[in-house]
Amino acid sequence: MSIIVIIDDRAINRNILKRLALAVAQDVKTHCFASPSEAIAFMKHQAPDLVVTDYSMPEMDGADLTTHIRAIEDCQDVPVMVITAFSDRTFRIKALEAGATDFLQSPVDHNEFLSRARNLLALRKEQLAAKSRASNLERELMNVERQHEEELRNSIERLGQVIDSLPAMVTAVDTGGRCAFANAAWGEFMNKPSHEWVGLDFYGQLTEVARERNKRLDLKIFSSGRALPPYEVEIPDPMGHIRFFLVTKSPLLDGYGNVTHVVTTSTEITDRKRAEAHLLHIAHHDSLTDLPNRTLLTLRIEEQINACRKSGKIFALHFLDLDRFKPINDALGHRSGDRLLEMVGERLQSCVKQSDLVARMGGDEFAILQTDIRGPDDTLTLARRIVDVLEEPFYIDGQELRTGASIGITRYPEDGIGSEELLRHADMAMYQAKAEGGNVYRLFSTTMDHDARQSIALEAELRHAVLSEQFELYYQPQVNLQTNEIVGAEALLRWNRPGHGVVSPLVFLPMAEETGLIIPISEWVVTAACAEAKRWHDMGHDDLRVAVNLSPTQFRKQNVPSLLEMALDNSGLRASALEIEITEHIVMHGSEVVERELKQIQRMGSRVFIDDFGTGYSSLSYLSRFSINGLKIDRCFIKNLEHDPNDAAIANAIIGLGKSLGLEVIAEGIETPEQVAYLREAGCLYAQGYYYGRPMPADQFRELLDSKSSLLVASTG
Repeated sequence: MSIIVIIDDRAINRNILKRLALAVAQDVKTHCFASPSEAIAFMKHQAPDLVVTDYSMPEMDGADLTTHIRAIEDCQDVPVMVITAFSDRTFRIKALEAGATDFLQSPVDHNEFLSRARNLLALRKEQLAAKSRASNLERELMNVERQHEEELRNSIERLGQVIDSLPAMVTAVDTGGRCAFANAAWGEFMNKPSHEWVGLDFYGQLTEVARERNKRLDLKIFSSGRALPPYEVEIPDPMGHIRFFLVTKSPLLDGYGNVTHVVTTSTEITDRKRAEAHLLHIAHHDSLTDLPNRTLLTLRIEEQINACRKSGKIFALHFLDLDRFKPINDALGHRSGDRLLEMVGERLQSCVKQSDLVARMGGDEFAILQTDIRGPDDTLTLARRIVDVLEEPFYIDGQELRTGASIGITRYPEDGIGSEELLRHADMAMYQAKAEGGNVYRLFSTTMDHDARQSIALEAELRHAVLSEQFELYYQPQVNLQTNEIVGAEALLRWNRPGHGVVSPLVFLPMAEETGLIIPISEWVVTAACAEAKRWHDMGHDDLRVAVNLSPTQFRKQNVPSLLEMALDNSGLRASALEIEITEHIVMHGSEVVERELKQIQRMGSRVFIDDFGTGYSSLSYLSRFSINGLKIDRCFIKNLEHDPNDAAIANAIIGLGKSLGLEVIAEGIETPEQVAYLREAGCLYAQGYYYGRPMPADQFRELLDSKSSLLVASTG
């Protein structure tokens, strides 16, 4: 079992560190203290395997605490990890000289803590094992001294062989700085046989940095007579390669207890340090582009906030989303999509200063932390540069690709004082840029936050509306232009929103599409419309039909024919009385699945109409490919029918097209008798609009059907 002592005057930090410590290994037991004195008293009776302490505490700082720990006999080489929020190296040096083993910067990266804590516990186990081996060797040496001189020489030779076989470099230096012993591992590392080191000025053979460090630490041991806690160093080998070692220094005593030599043991940990660095890099970088990820970006933002809070400087955060990336990725495949993301990352890096940071947030989203800006112009200049650079074509596998970027910008402290707040506001500004067509940048404003909160509230209310059935269908009559008889009605969705009254679908349908709530809403619409049409038939109006609108999302996410069959079966309505209205977008971008489902709907007996015909990217080819029964002329062509020759020509063309293809044509938005007369003369058979009746609740429509005459406008014509 490994014992970890945690010392921090703040309870929340102790709890966090305790949870992290318990995750280091299964056999870990923790002891937490708010008071350094209480911790010292505990360690005098129970030596831990690792101490984790905060540097800044009211009673004593981390350096003083470490000094007290090293004064405890059984804790002289216990690893001590000091956590500090100070970036000044002075505090680190002070703690190191007091005997600290390792450091972590606050706020603590959890992955880094776990990695280092595991390594220090492993080190502790190695130390205890080494102590045990040393004790055994010492006892063996004492026994050998009592034996015959020849046996003594043989034992010393065997001891040298043991030390030579250790996977560590071992040297011994006397009080004059001369080398008394060097094992084979040291000789191999320094490229000089170990026996040639004996008698040499040991420090004179080292680099200047290593010479001064070893002199200072060895002098401390000669003076105190106590071993130093293990520490890590970087040592260049004769080839100039940097290698990492864990070093321990211990005194060698004569029979009178005087320190005669300092024994230094250096165990190579280069592979371990590289593995730690690799794991830390993976945790903080995107695997595709090798750019910093959201985690590292957030850390850098926090660092900038702390620095700017002291200096009074400002920085900016650019949050950008690529335009048109999904179609490229879908059309060319993920390999080309990934390569495009890599090239975008390279271009973004070419736009920024060395002190700035480019990060990939995931998907096709990137962020840029722009530091040390002098004013708003610097921010806008960079944003314009990014837009211009990403507008340039990309060439992948000989193919020219074009994308762009929608950029949202926040500035500290104007738009937020925390990393999460700045990121959230930059994301809002990016969505505003995206909503305006993309390939632009927008600065965050407080109105965006207000709009976002309203959007969140709308989504919550909309979800509640689905569960509590706050929706209602209104019905607008559809009329035969030749007889003025009602032939059916279009079912139009309304929301009885609490506190707002009856709300038009223009307010909430975009949110429903975005959140996927359009699926349960549309299912309710179809079911309710079929049930209401069955009531008309039961009243004796069994020739009436009802039209419902279907969303493109429904064709992508559910089986539409099955939905219609269920609604017809539950209501008892015959299929021929149900008409489906879809947009040109559905058929223009429809897959084979859409084509198959539309044909299946027609085989059931229901009919399919194209709503708002002529307003989209119309193509006559889909009229022959897909199973279409009719067209609805959009109200924008009807509004100025009598005065605008272009609108009149379009309306006539659609009516003529319908006749030629055997399709029914319904004109929407009829408001005047003149429009009625024109369309009747042009050969249009059906119409709907305010002239015949506004959308009305179901009970009012039934009252209309029960009126004396089924003719809506007897005077027309």
